[in-house]
Amino acid sequence: MSAVTVNLTWVPFFTLFKKEVMRFWRVIAQTLLIPLVNSTLYLMIFGVSLGKSIQVSTDHPYIAFLIPGLIMMGVLNNAFQNSSSSIATSKFHGDLEDLRTVPLTHMQIVCAMSLAGMVRGFVVGLVTYSVGQAFFYVTQNDWMIIAHPLALVFFLCVGGFAFSALGIAIGFSSKSIDQLSAVGGFILLPLLYLGGVFFPLTKLHPFWQALSKVNPMLYFINGVRYGVLGTSDVSATTCVFFSLASVLIAFGLAWRAVKNGPYTRW
Repeated sequence: MSAVTVNLTWVPFFTLFKKEVMRFWRVIAQTLLIPLVNSTLYLMIFGVSLGKSIQVSTDHPYIAFLIPGLIMMGVLNNAFQNSSSSIATSKFHGDLEDLRTVPLTHMQIVCAMSLAGMVRGFVVGLVTYSVGQAFFYVTQNDWMIIAHPLALVFFLCVGGFAFSALGIAIGFSSKSIDQLSAVGGFILLPLLYLGGVFFPLTKLHPFWQALSKVNPMLYFINGVRYGVLGTSDVSATTCVFFSLASVLIAFGLAWRAVKNGPYTRW
């Protein structure tokens, strides 16, 4: 196969990827404004107002503990929303069946859409980090230094890709927009909150600590916390293992959903 032929086979892949990126980029004000407001409120209420009375460690103030969790929460939530809402919108308008006709494999479709969701997660994560740095400087009169930049980028990529792929699977399996919203509101959001965004694992009762260890969000959040602060409730090796396992599971579910459908209109 010639190089020209190989390049042409990837044109549809990058076209789908660009389409998914431009879909949220067209409403970039909404995409950025909502996370900006949410991050500001979380940091103002928990980081500033309550943070003075909360002690999580002797090395870092509470606001430093909070910021990595908010970054990962924003990345995971928006990556999931990007792909799941894309599938839901396509189902509603009846053009999801176009995916059956594009010259792409099921794996390429999953990768293109998952990467686009990861990009949105990155954008939101950057906004959250910027807001967090501003609050940290105001409260601590210093900048928050990233301890392990490569680890931070790794967990952001893995987490964003995994939840974007999960959004594809949930988007296909949901039978209505209400059902899709219920999954995000009653399952994913509680798991994010209970994954250690606002509190360390050591503050929980041993029973709840054991239960939290089956929550995949715990490893994504602690991975980012390790990347930013250099410390976390879970070892970096454990976070890497469970994060990669979550990616494989989410990718498998997304691939099966794209392969089997349904593609029919709601």
